[in-house]
Amino acid sequence: MQFRPFGRHAFSTSEIGFGAWAIGGSWGAQADTDSLAALHRALDLGVTFIDTAAGYGNGRSEKLIAQVLRTRAAAGKTEKIFVATKTPPAAGIWPPSPYCRAEDRYSETYLRENLATRCANLGVEKLDLLQLHTWTRAWNRNPTPFKTLRALQREGRIGLIGVSTPEQDQNSVIDLMRGGWIDSVQVIYNLFEQEPAAELLDVAKECGVGVIVRVAFDEGVLTGKFTSDTTFASDDFRAKYFTGDRLARAVAHAEEIRGDLAGTSYTMPQAALKFVLSHPAVSNVIPGIRTVHQADLNCAVSDLPAMPVALLEKLHRHNWRRGVWYGGK
Repeated sequence: MQFRPFGRHAFSTSEIGFGAWAIGGSWGAQADTDSLAALHRALDLGVTFIDTAAGYGNGRSEKLIAQVLRTRAAAGKTEKIFVATKTPPAAGIWPPSPYCRAEDRYSETYLRENLATRCANLGVEKLDLLQLHTWTRAWNRNPTPFKTLRALQREGRIGLIGVSTPEQDQNSVIDLMRGGWIDSVQVIYNLFEQEPAAELLDVAKECGVGVIVRVAFDEGVLTGKFTSDTTFASDDFRAKYFTGDRLARAVAHAEEIRGDLAGTSYTMPQAALKFVLSHPAVSNVIPGIRTVHQADLNCAVSDLPAMPVALLEKLHRHNWRRGVWYGGK
């Protein structure tokens, strides 16, 4: 496992992290025994960064992580595992509209209460990193939620402060980085979604902001395992994400990438992760890991050679400005 500095902060993390959404739910059937085994295996392979959220099974993901960390501590394990979690905005539309008030969606009272719940679920007194789970550009001129989080940071309740970019407007966080409001940013960046390379990633590098990359596999299609006939359970969020003709279109684009990888040593998942890791601003990438086998495959990518520049440049052509799919058709 290779390690990278986390922005300007005085520590490094494994460049492959553990994305813990699926172990909380919403990705089809998932047994806790499989989730616990996957977590242990990833940590045994050198993973030191775990990303979770309040919304991943209403705390289920956080509680499983806490269980694993307690078990390892009881067994005498001394590794330092960095756990990042997220607080969603208070009840209302997602993403927040231009007319939402930050004081309503992320009030000080709400943030303090939610922080207490995050700590309780994870079994800690202080969070390593608390991220706001979405944002809106409308709040950039007076980002009151981050003023509250900085106060909590000074009180010793939070280590670092971050934000997970809104899918519809990822560049809205650029002003936050330049204003010194955040220590990290979690961004969608993959072979299809390459827009962050235009400015966002470079600004993060300039400002010393840690960069966590999510959705490196575009919810699975960039692994090459889907076909246009793949179906998802009704409670699997991908049933909506790939609704209508979306899956067929995405599979067709993914197959073009497979063609560009012909004659290289890369599998589709390996190329997807190595492409992301090729950008110097990236601190780590957090593929979803549900099984021991997935932990083995994803962690092994770290020790592969860097992607050749010629192939990297060839893959730039797959930048796909398709619009945002998270909000439905």
